[in-house]
Amino acid sequence: MNLTCIECKNQVDLSSFSSVAVDSVVECQMCGITLLVTEISDGSVSVDIMDEGK
Repeated sequence: MNLTCIECKNQVDLSSFSSVAVDSVVECQMCGITLLVTEISDGSVSVDIMDEGK
């Protein structure tokens, strides 16, 4: 699955998360922002910002 951080535009490595589903919380390893998964379709993941991070 592909996820581009909506804050810093870097790719987020989802392999470090055990399972990614709608309403999962993931963190961008580059900028530290916390993201909420809102949709998964065709291998793409859509997210909203949950917390501005570090």
